[in-house]
Amino acid sequence: MAPRRTRRGERFSSLAGGIAVSMVIAAAPACAAGVPRDGGPPPGPSASPGAASASPSPAPVPALPLSPGDASAAPSAPDPAPPFLPEPPKEAPEPPKEAPGPVKAPAFGAYLDYGTAGVARMDELSEWLGGMELRVGHTYLPGDRWSNIAGAPKFLEGWADWRKKQDDRLFVLNVPMLERNEEGVEDAEVAALLRRGAAGHFDEHFRVLAQRLVDLGVPETVIVLGWEMNGTTYTHRCGPDPESWKRYWNRIVTTMRSVHGQKFRFDFTPNRGRDAIPWTQCYPGDEVVDIIGMDSYDQPRGMPFDEQVKEPYGLQDHVDFAAAHNKPISYPEWGLFRNGDNEEYMRGMLEWMKEKKPLYNTLTDYCPHGVWQCTTNPSASAVYRDLLSAGIGGAAEPAGAAKPPACSPTRAGQWAGRWLGGRFCVRFDTGNGAGRY
Repeated sequence: MAPRRTRRGERFSSLAGGIAVSMVIAAAPACAAGVPRDGGPPPGPSASPGAASASPSPAPVPALPLSPGDASAAPSAPDPAPPFLPEPPKEAPEPPKEAPGPVKAPAFGAYLDYGTAGVARMDELSEWLGGMELRVGHTYLPGDRWSNIAGAPKFLEGWADWRKKQDDRLFVLNVPMLERNEEGVEDAEVAALLRRGAAGHFDEHFRVLAQRLVDLGVPETVIVLGWEMNGTTYTHRCGPDPESWKRYWNRIVTTMRSVHGQKFRFDFTPNRGRDAIPWTQCYPGDEVVDIIGMDSYDQPRGMPFDEQVKEPYGLQDHVDFAAAHNKPISYPEWGLFRNGDNEEYMRGMLEWMKEKKPLYNTLTDYCPHGVWQCTTNPSASAVYRDLLSAGIGGAAEPAGAAKPPACSPTRAGQWAGRWLGGRFCVRFDTGNGAGRY
């Protein structure tokens, strides 16, 4: 509140002067509310028509003392004080805006090898892509025996070290649900094993695995549990007994979440399409699923990418199902397959992921699926590389980054620019471009 201000009136020296003062006061001009006087506080906000003034009434002002020579004179009244008006409210200053940071690419990576070689090759693949950062590391636990499923392999240490070097990295680990996972176990035995798992016979293996991951410092690992359960390849398939399979999944997740310090996310990832059983019949429930993924290779033979989107239990049904359950999506495995070196599939899949914004994706990079370690897919390799060989949002090029030969900067289309947030270069050499540079 601003300090009150008063003005000294003139003094009169006779009793008659006192009477005159009264007349002067009655005739003196008043100062309207909201109008500043010289040296007074600024006006307050205007009142709406017909509204009472919000300004407080001035406090009574005591009479001024007489001058020493006027002891017999009546006390003089001062001019009325100007009405006190509050200062207008001051707007709070806007907080300083943070400078925008570098644009991050989507979380993507590639499966390059299950062990420490896979860790080392990530840097090499990044160089081949012109310094593009691979933020997702992806590997698999062997499903041959329980000790490996429980996290015995030493290679987990290398992956944990890679993950901990940067906070924004993502470590994705495929975990089998049963041992002898690729040994062609018959349906009847699979059903019996699923029932045993649902009854808790295998809990300890998964408790040990969870504790190992926490001890390695990667408690936020994404667990792709029992992947491609709607197919026929793996012992941990769902088809022989879907209800037992779902109960078993619930039991594994509950067991691993019981370990102190864990922050795991569980990714339910079927094959694209119907396969042996509709994958929706295997879904174990929202409480035990954090991500809904899909493995989507370029198959069957002769199926164009648009049909892969539209087929029953295909890419569109996957996105719709995840949205209905309020879950993010992922593509832990994708790549070329039955239709060979297929540019249309490669472009289609990249554009699909740009539009649908999965939490992460990892290309399977070995033959016949890959584009870097596999030299039999030069056309699709060029598409993948041309769209991903870019800096991030105008940031400086990484020191020593390998660039494609005969590479010239260009614009690779609006969708690619929005998805990756950078500039692109296109090769004009005639080599197949599928090997490492």
